[in-house]
Amino acid sequence: MHEGKAPLEFYFDFSSPYGYLASECIDALAAQYGRTVKWRPVLLGVIFKATGAAPLTTVPLKGDYARLDFVRSARFMGIPYRPPSRFPLPTQMAARAYYWLHDRDCAMARAFAHAVYRALFVDDRDISDPEVVLAVAAAVGADRMALAEAVESSALKERLKAEVAAALEKGVFGSPFILCDGEPFMGADRLPQLEARLAGKAF
Repeated sequence: MHEGKAPLEFYFDFSSPYGYLASECIDALAAQYGRTVKWRPVLLGVIFKATGAAPLTTVPLKGDYARLDFVRSARFMGIPYRPPSRFPLPTQMAARAYYWLHDRDCAMARAFAHAVYRALFVDDRDISDPEVVLAVAAAVGADRMALAEAVESSALKERLKAEVAAALEKGVFGSPFILCDGEPFMGADRLPQLEARLAGKAF
């Protein structure tokens, strides 16, 4: 790979509204500057235990602001968004499914990730339900039976734990968290700064 054109690393949780917003534009943004993106789902629950943080919507005062800002940010970015009736949700199943698919078909895994996010934040589907995860995966072409067996395997559970541990080692503390040549950008609202960095602008 050409020097200076390393892939961006995109860390996210499938229940993260800001992660969803970033997911809708990160690939196109990177492509403008000759970059690809490595998508890496993580578990905010585990990360929050390490950082002492909590889901925004559960924090006094911040929660009301966050609920307003999710909707406003989506509208500002031109991205469909409907506040889900169940939030936040466990996302272990979706994250395990992603890594299993990614090891077999990167394009299918990417399509699955988009579909999971849209299932939650557009269609208000319960992505913590294994049946919903399997249905979303099958809709993008996955082998439903093979995936159903894989997501319950100890190997895939350990894989996800290892991915989250590796993310923490790199300093990931939220979603979305993007690494560009080792420089961290946290939050969908940092995408303009990320673009400036990709464009080589000094600031």
